[in-house]
Amino acid sequence: MTPAEFIAKWQSNTRTEHAACQEHFIDICHLLGEPTPNSDPTGEDYAFEKGATKFTGADGWADVWRRNCFAWEYKKKRGDQDAAHRQLLLYAGPLGNPPLLIVSDIARIVIRTNWTNAVTETHEIPLAELANPLRLRLLKWAFSDPEQLRPARSRQALTEQAAAEFAELARRLRARGHAPQAVAHFVNRLVFCMFADDVGLLPAGLFDQMLAIARRRPARSTHYASLLFGAMGQSGGEVGFVAVPWFNGGLFDDATALPLEVPDIDLLARAAKLDWAEIDPSILGTLFERGLDPDKRSQLGAHYTDRTKIEMLIDPVIRRPLLVEWQAVKARIEAALARPPNGRRGRNGGETPQALYHGFLERLRRFRVLDPACGSGNFLYLGLQALKDLEHRASVEAEALGLQREFPQVGPETMLGIEINPYAAELARVSVWIGHIQWTRRHGYAAPSDPVLQPLDTIECRDAILTKDGQVAEWPVADAIVGNPPFLGGKLLRRILGDDYCDALFAAFADRVPAEADLVCYWFEFARSQLAADHAKDVGLVATNSIRGGASREVLNRIRQSAVIHDAWSDEAWTVEGAAVRVSLVAFAGPGIATPAVLNGHPTSEIFSNLTGSNGVDLTQAVPLADNRGVAFMGDTKGGAFDVPGEVARRWLEMPRNANGRANAEVLRPWVNGMDLTRRPSDTWIIDFGWSMSQEEAAYFSGPFAHVVAAVQPERAKNNRETYRRFWWRHVEPRPGLLWKIDQLERFMATARVAKHRLFVWLPHRTLPDSATIAITRDDDTGFGILHSRFHELWALRMGTSLEDRPRYTPTTTFETFPFPAGLTPNLPAASYADAPRAQAIAAAARELVERRDAWLNPPELVERVPEVVPGFPDRIIPRNPKAAAILKARTLTNLYNMRGTPEGVWLDNLHRALDEAVAAAYGWSAALSDDEVLARLLELNLARAAV
Repeated sequence: MTPAEFIAKWQSNTRTEHAACQEHFIDICHLLGEPTPNSDPTGEDYAFEKGATKFTGADGWADVWRRNCFAWEYKKKRGDQDAAHRQLLLYAGPLGNPPLLIVSDIARIVIRTNWTNAVTETHEIPLAELANPLRLRLLKWAFSDPEQLRPARSRQALTEQAAAEFAELARRLRARGHAPQAVAHFVNRLVFCMFADDVGLLPAGLFDQMLAIARRRPARSTHYASLLFGAMGQSGGEVGFVAVPWFNGGLFDDATALPLEVPDIDLLARAAKLDWAEIDPSILGTLFERGLDPDKRSQLGAHYTDRTKIEMLIDPVIRRPLLVEWQAVKARIEAALARPPNGRRGRNGGETPQALYHGFLERLRRFRVLDPACGSGNFLYLGLQALKDLEHRASVEAEALGLQREFPQVGPETMLGIEINPYAAELARVSVWIGHIQWTRRHGYAAPSDPVLQPLDTIECRDAILTKDGQVAEWPVADAIVGNPPFLGGKLLRRILGDDYCDALFAAFADRVPAEADLVCYWFEFARSQLAADHAKDVGLVATNSIRGGASREVLNRIRQSAVIHDAWSDEAWTVEGAAVRVSLVAFAGPGIATPAVLNGHPTSEIFSNLTGSNGVDLTQAVPLADNRGVAFMGDTKGGAFDVPGEVARRWLEMPRNANGRANAEVLRPWVNGMDLTRRPSDTWIIDFGWSMSQEEAAYFSGPFAHVVAAVQPERAKNNRETYRRFWWRHVEPRPGLLWKIDQLERFMATARVAKHRLFVWLPHRTLPDSATIAITRDDDTGFGILHSRFHELWALRMGTSLEDRPRYTPTTTFETFPFPAGLTPNLPAASYADAPRAQAIAAAARELVERRDAWLNPPELVERVPEVVPGFPDRIIPRNPKAAAILKARTLTNLYNMRGTPEGVWLDNLHRALDEAVAAAYGWSAALSDDEVLARLLELNLARAAV
């Protein structure tokens, strides 16, 4: 069929839509060279009347449907095509959310895009325009390549642009002296007005008219905005002779507005041209909060967490359990419908299909979701969407079974929130309101009215953990608790929150949360107690991934004692306050939960408190061993600018003896931090007056002391800790036990606390390791080889936590728990096993590894060794010339170990294989054991030694 033949035939058509629609569609298929629905005899992928059921025999949800392409509805000429579109919206979910929703009255075809995260675009093709090859191609795409019609602009991009415009307006208003909270409230009202205008809740053009007249008379802008806000805040409000719907909700509780200047009004007019109906509430709050809260302005333009990450908790805690409930109810409905008419169906009204359906809807309407750190409402918005989607699904499926569907009633009141930041709390309400209205429109329902907004007093602005008098706060009873509580390392609590708050916090949660734990742990413990009190049924929270170990893991240990971790993602990328971080997502419920456990997207029979699964080994049982005690230490914490460049230190070293007859070499040491180990040495030294030297004694070392007076004392004077202020010339945590031990050795081992690769290096005894390193006070090659073997690396990776995506090493969790081969433990002097063949094999492999590594790091043709300016310190390794220096920059241990598993790194792999074989032989094991087998055997050794 040619376009001309098609147009001629259907221009003369006088039949009704019902009589002609299938023939019309088949002709379109012939015109486009596409198969017809009759080509699919099963109707599974392509069908007329998709959705008709054996229970009702009624017309389908769509006149034509093609999987992953479109749902198509016909209407009579000049009929209400918007009504047809609303019907498609109503059933889009059961139809698999096709990317295109198409309505036709034969005289025209209207294609609307329906991608979830893209703005909606509309393409209208009148019958006569099918002669145009471009219009015909557009229709062809609907059948064969819908992606060609995907809008280029995402809802996220639209929301980012809108947030940027309003961030600039907020900045201008604050610059004129308006209070930040007043500015935020005013901007939130304008945002909602633009949304209400675009979705048809305000009279058409009213907001644009207000901006136009305000631009002509900017001095009256406050008055005009107040008129609109006032009308929106009362029942029966009007602007001029135009009736304005009643919005209520608290957002328009008064008519207060701020004055605008002409550039501000132009900005608003520009913003008003955006498609506010398509704004994305899942990120709206986050982005607008950055512009409205002065404390977060630095985060403008930073990354944010997208909805797919949040869904990783919404799904197992809200959607999945309720869907299981609905499937059970639906099965009972089907069973009741299948009983014969003279059966016992519906006795006492308790088992009628309609009653079963209504009972499930009531369950959803009573369901409550609490986010006790709700921020600007991302979790609450998506929680509401999940409940409303389930309500809609149940209604559509019940209708397909022949029941009378009910109007959706799940609303914003089902969402409960606690948020201490007033900017975020109000934005959370706005996000939930907008999301609710968007959902109703996108599913073919009318928006709420009289009032449009219900008050959201369920989102409270207060501290979720402590009351004002320092007592444990209360959380409202809820079915599900979800959210992303604040992260703050235990060592930072006092600095950020203050001593008074921390004292109250530690007292309120004594014996429940260790004082060293991350702040997020208090939300986990609070949620656990809500489960225990039957004030919640299921919990899903985000935590820093350090919750898997150390003091923070204690809260997960407590959770495992009284609840079940049923879903977890142990190490995921996330965004907090605009910064990329690594997190753990943890969902847990009471012990009676029937949900199978899912870890990192894979089923497992059990999830342990370190967020590993029972498919592996429960390393949380491992305990520190006496054999390993007192060997590994965190390095020195200086607490100020005690570190100086090498040239400064050498100048002091070469000075004559001081007035006390002692040289500066006594208080100077080469200094290394984690980057010195994983990159190139920085040639940094440190001033160290020890842990007992008085200020008077220190003053005799005049050069170094003068530096500390200038660079350290002013900052230490501001420190909250009295001892740090009083002993300002000393390091804050000098680790005397570590220094005593390394000063007895010619060399010692060190590893970076946080690093991509678990690397060990040798350091000369005069070197002072920083707190970013862990020092192992052993000097034997055998011990070095064991620690650098695959066996210890596996143990350390699984026992430790991580910072972002870099594993963390600690003296207690990763070193003291590790079971060395029998007879080669760190409590034994190296001389006691020096003649043992297995020890010698490990030592030889370790020495060769270090020698070959050093040869790669410092090729003799690129470096020279230079004695230090005074005796007693290690030689310096310096580049021979600038060209050598440039080459050496890339010769780091990190870059070297990045080559493992590549052709360039085969030699290094071979050296490690030889070392692993020697260590395996020392254990009496095969070097070919799997990772889980190695860990299981190491755990068995750990527990056996701990029991002795």
